[in-house]
Amino acid sequence: MARRVAVIGAGSSGLTCIKCCLEEGLEPVCFESSDDIGGLWRFKEIPEPERSSTYRSLVTNTSKEMMCFSDLPMPAHFPNFMHNSQLLQYLQLYAAHFNLLQHIHFQTTVLSVKQSPDFACSGQWEVLTEDRDGLKKIHIFDAVLVCTGHYTKPVMPLKDFPGFETFKGEYCHSSEYKDPEPYKGKKVVVVGIGNSGADIAVELSRVAKKTFVSTRQGAWVIRRTSHKGCPFDITAFTRLLDLQGLLLPRHLINWVSERELNQKYDHRLYGLMPKHRLFDQIPVINDDLPACILLGVVVMKPHIQEFQGSTVAFVNGTKEEQIDAVVFCTGYNCSFPFLTASVFTGPGHNLNLYKHIFPPSLEHPTLAIIGLIEPWGPIMPMAEMQARWATQVITGVIHLPSKEAIETEMKGNMKRCPSPKHGNLLVKYIPYMDELANELGVRPNILRLLLTDPRLGFRVLFGPCTPCQYRLRGPGKWAGARNAILTVWDRVSKPMMTRVVPESRPSRLPKLLVLSILLVAAIYAGKRHSKLLESPMAALNNWRMYVPAAVLRVLKI
Repeated sequence: MARRVAVIGAGSSGLTCIKCCLEEGLEPVCFESSDDIGGLWRFKEIPEPERSSTYRSLVTNTSKEMMCFSDLPMPAHFPNFMHNSQLLQYLQLYAAHFNLLQHIHFQTTVLSVKQSPDFACSGQWEVLTEDRDGLKKIHIFDAVLVCTGHYTKPVMPLKDFPGFETFKGEYCHSSEYKDPEPYKGKKVVVVGIGNSGADIAVELSRVAKKTFVSTRQGAWVIRRTSHKGCPFDITAFTRLLDLQGLLLPRHLINWVSERELNQKYDHRLYGLMPKHRLFDQIPVINDDLPACILLGVVVMKPHIQEFQGSTVAFVNGTKEEQIDAVVFCTGYNCSFPFLTASVFTGPGHNLNLYKHIFPPSLEHPTLAIIGLIEPWGPIMPMAEMQARWATQVITGVIHLPSKEAIETEMKGNMKRCPSPKHGNLLVKYIPYMDELANELGVRPNILRLLLTDPRLGFRVLFGPCTPCQYRLRGPGKWAGARNAILTVWDRVSKPMMTRVVPESRPSRLPKLLVLSILLVAAIYAGKRHSKLLESPMAALNNWRMYVPAAVLRVLKI
């Protein structure tokens, strides 16, 4: 009989967990508290408690080719950066393509997950659920995959702002923000400059009387486009660049990359300059924020010192009066109310997971947290790789090292992390994917590809490191992976080629210029060497005329 696995949540991570369980011969049972799939990417007008929520205009900040699942590229006609409704459509296509919906129990909330009485022997879990009718039921599972993400418990640090109780205007967390209309004609302060903070500030600036962004640390801001207007992650996440990152000093890579960003817009001049280096934390992906600052519709401010009624005082001594609203874009804390505290070593950012997946304190590795990362790159394929690896651990194909070895490895990772606060969550796309892929046996063998299939090997090494690369070999090999890799640029260009532009005829000017230079050089050379042709011996005696003057000066002849 197949081992039963509970999957908590039917967002992007939950869906890929269901599929990975099926691939490994496991029996997945998914519990979703809402009435549909999608999680964060399913927009709702009214936010629901303990559920991730987003705003109406949200657009992805990773491109479709990089954020798709490894065995189902996104439709070619989809834009490279999608509206949240289009990403939801892709998740629906994914669920339908792999027949996942039949394994999901909708409107069923997980109330608790605890070890069964015989956990020491069986490694099983008791899962208490409550359905739409209020009926509670205890289930026994051989393993549990938690896929609820970390955007469920908003942080509202009101106590950190002296005098906030005197502020009588409107305020909310970014999780409650839906669209800018309620702020039309008002003066608004946005607290925080993560991706949500930048998006909301830009959107508010189009209707608000004035928009201020208060940030304690600043941020590096990257546009969605790079060389020739290509999606930035298509050119940034390549194996060749990743190899450079391993060979060159970290401070040099930071310096070069920061200099390049500042050539586009000086972060110090724009009031964006952060305290941290570029690759120490996740940057802000936003196309419009620098332009809004340039236009004066968004004004950068330092940390708030205090509230004085409708006046906001900042630490640099400036004040802004008659503030009507404050939007707190101050992030989230990790929250797993259905898990016992003993599973983790600490709350919030102190969650410690082996490979960012398994709590090391468990006697049996039968509970995994999927998608609890802050990635330098696309999260969906990384969560998929986590699910592929975790299900093989659950089935016993992959064995975890000893607790001592796990502890040593985790301590080493924390020491190498440039940002201790985010150390437990921060991961880089290619190194992390390759680390798990190595153990799975699905990491592409580039040398072998270059020898046996040079065209594909060249694309894998120099082209974008798309998720399809991890379906070329090993368990879960997909026959369509090669073609998907070779046609990446076709799908990138497809949604933009909506107007046929005839190719311009190549100019003849460069060719004419080259011919003219060659003709002049030939004439000059003919005159220069005519004496040599007329009287070779006399010309040889006057050998200095054939030596450049600069050489004669050096030789002092």
